[in-house]
Amino acid sequence: MTIALSTPTADEVREAVAALREWQHDGAPMQLHPGDIGWNHRFGAAETAAVVRTWSRGGRILAVGMIDSPTLLRMTVAPGAFRDEELARRLVEDLSLPGRGVLPEGTVSVEAPRGLLLHDLLTERGWGVDEPWTPLFRDLAEAVEDPGVRIEEIGPERAQDFADVLRSAFDTTRPTRAYLHGMSGAPFSAEARCLGAYDDRGAPAAVVAVWSAGPGRPGLVEPMGVHRDHRGRGHGRAISLAGAAALREMGASSVRVCTPSSNAGGVATYEAAGFTAMPEIADRVRAA
Repeated sequence: MTIALSTPTADEVREAVAALREWQHDGAPMQLHPGDIGWNHRFGAAETAAVVRTWSRGGRILAVGMIDSPTLLRMTVAPGAFRDEELARRLVEDLSLPGRGVLPEGTVSVEAPRGLLLHDLLTERGWGVDEPWTPLFRDLAEAVEDPGVRIEEIGPERAQDFADVLRSAFDTTRPTRAYLHGMSGAPFSAEARCLGAYDDRGAPAAVVAVWSAGPGRPGLVEPMGVHRDHRGRGHGRAISLAGAAALREMGASSVRVCTPSSNAGGVATYEAAGFTAMPEIADRVRAA
């Protein structure tokens, strides 16, 4: 049997998400999570399907990727296929040849978990490594401490709070009310929660979206942000704790997040919320 690359329809995205859900476990390296596709759904169902890629053999999905930007593919592989040579060689070809419809010409990057045979083959092709990222992990076997601030779930009626904080936190104009409405319309939105930390005057200070992969599996924090007017007051720690507590209520075994190692403040915030920094990882990069 040969490996088949495909771009799923909006309905078929559910199959890719189901595969990703099955591949999540606490012993796995940092990898593409169902929540990554859930967060992308803020742009709409058709738009999300257009950036998903699957690699299958005999009808079984072996790898799932998401084009996070025109020059970045985030991907992972089924646990039993990390050293599958046929799959690894097909992935290298599809990632290297612009005509395959995965990555364009020029400088491009691939995020893939540690341990894949793919990394060995990319090295042979001359791919280098990009800037380091720090994965962080918190076990949820025990109850999460009280965040110490007012926490409220953010639904569509408070979509503006969510957008305002993210725009301020990341100094961008992109997040809008439509983001939360798009996420809420995803077929897997029941596995997500958006939370806000509010100050004593009722102003939103920080927000987080958390994503479950199902009971007994690790959840994901994506994104988390603190409004610039509320920085330095512990709101990042508070909203991270609230996110961890929400995932524990949803049955998650642990919570994960990954942030650039250069973002020392972000790493420190997660560590203050009980996360443990893991060994650094880096995307693979092909220079122009």
